[in-house]
Amino acid sequence: MATLSLTQFLSLDGVHQAPGGPEEDPSSDFDLGGWSVPYGDEDFGRFIAEVFERPTAFLLGRRTYDIFAGYWPKRTDPSDPVAHKLNTLPKYVASHTLTSADWHGTTVLSGDVAQEVADLKGRLDGEIQLHGSAGLAKTLMEYDLIDTLHLAVFPVVLGKGLRLFADGARPTAFRLTAARTTAAGVAIQTYELAGRPAYGSY
Repeated sequence: MATLSLTQFLSLDGVHQAPGGPEEDPSSDFDLGGWSVPYGDEDFGRFIAEVFERPTAFLLGRRTYDIFAGYWPKRTDPSDPVAHKLNTLPKYVASHTLTSADWHGTTVLSGDVAQEVADLKGRLDGEIQLHGSAGLAKTLMEYDLIDTLHLAVFPVVLGKGLRLFADGARPTAFRLTAARTTAAGVAIQTYELAGRPAYGSY
């Protein structure tokens, strides 16, 4: 049985929208895209390389799939750890509107997404990686289907934009298992799913 991890870039105020460029997701008139780029130093590059050493498959939401599919198939250097894994390993995209996918090795999941992902975890081994895809991640967290969170928190407050943990998220406890900080100040934290929160009083 496979585990499912989520790697997500967040601002200090929890925004995940368009970290890599203004064209990624300008929905709701979001005009602050590309906010993670100034912090992409060597430390951060090493973190990304380490993440991409582990996957056996990828799971993506429709928007992230479109962004990745428009970029990574053009990167054919076999020594590029990100491109090599994305272009050679199985990819699954959850979408009710996408009927076919041209990127080699891609399967479209068009049914009940929670059930399809649960079935996928049961069929595969190793680590399925979910990158970005916050809308899909929110759905899967409702069903405790994400085992590990890798949250890269950038030292910037945006004041607007889509948030990963918005009002209405299912109360969930996690256990911190690793933490590091890049030279540019990105706090990278790894959490493992721990069930429901416990409550008390001081």
